[in-house]
Amino acid sequence: MQTEDVVVIGGGLLGWSAAYELVRAGLSATVVDRADEGQATAAGAGIIAPGTSVSSPEAFFPLAQAAVAHYPNLLAQLAEDGETDTGYDTVGALFVAGNSQDAAQLPETLATMLRRRDGGMANIGDAKMIDLDQAKKLFPSLGDLPGVIHVPEAARINGRLLRDSLHRAAERRGAKFIAGNGLPLVAQGKVTKVDVAGETLAPGAVIIAGGAWSNNLGDQLGVSLPVYPQRGQIAHLEFPDIDTSRWPIVVGYHSHYLLTFPEHRVVAGATREHDAGYEVRLTAGGVHEVLSEALRVAPGLAPARIAEIRIGLRPFSADKLPILGRAPGLENVYLATGHGPSGLQLGPVSSAAVVDLIRGETPRADLTPFSAERFG
Repeated sequence: MQTEDVVVIGGGLLGWSAAYELVRAGLSATVVDRADEGQATAAGAGIIAPGTSVSSPEAFFPLAQAAVAHYPNLLAQLAEDGETDTGYDTVGALFVAGNSQDAAQLPETLATMLRRRDGGMANIGDAKMIDLDQAKKLFPSLGDLPGVIHVPEAARINGRLLRDSLHRAAERRGAKFIAGNGLPLVAQGKVTKVDVAGETLAPGAVIIAGGAWSNNLGDQLGVSLPVYPQRGQIAHLEFPDIDTSRWPIVVGYHSHYLLTFPEHRVVAGATREHDAGYEVRLTAGGVHEVLSEALRVAPGLAPARIAEIRIGLRPFSADKLPILGRAPGLENVYLATGHGPSGLQLGPVSSAAVVDLIRGETPRADLTPFSAERFG
């Protein structure tokens, strides 16, 4: 039986963020992952600009403020460990109005963004209204929209690149990885061992970071985790002869978005399908929705080639907020799940705060609103 300070179940962004924090703090960590198809990190395209959100619950924003403040520190630490290819880049964002009703809301939305900035929220900067000609210089494929806010300090992240950077950096510092289905065994109110791939691990603590599959792990532990999969279909478009890499993110009053990856790719997302279960399936309706919304906002994307369509299962919680902190009734189990569409924004700081708890320190973000105990 192999003794570990912490076993992390789940190898997405949350899991490897936790492992990296653990080994940097001098603890031993093993990440266990069974590589389920549909992992949200592998499909996601990250917009690191929570100050532009118009639909998140109020409890989201203090954690989001901590999240954007955490990113520069995390990137600096990864650079120290030789990892600079994370896909993080500050390209700005255009918050667009799709119709006259949206346009009428823009002044109030801008005022809200500036209040958040003045309250300490990063990744906003000198946000202001700009005219359509200015917007089209930044994102040439845009249509004739009735109003645009430019948010110059918004950033993007490539979830796959960041996860892989964390994985490599954590392993160089001593973290281990086991591919397989981790089975935690409970005795006397704590997890005493985790069986995986013919090995038995004896953990001091366990972090459940299983994404959309966290509820199944909760069932094994006797903990109710109201997390379910929300399917997202995301179209990746390419302009082989146009460098789109500095085009800004495009968001608005709907759940769809556009962002770019170097050097020729435009990502159009995403569906939010609450009743799809664990079926990782490309659908005609999903593709139609994503492309229709993309072309409505940016008809100049019509000539682009469809490079691929990614499908991810987001871990969505019953109240749209993550589930973080100690697992009720278990001495050594901690939760880091339920982020829904915000995993790439909030994941690194969420994991870091959970590691703070394990180390007996005050979490760097208040986790009280995210306790699993809120569900009873």
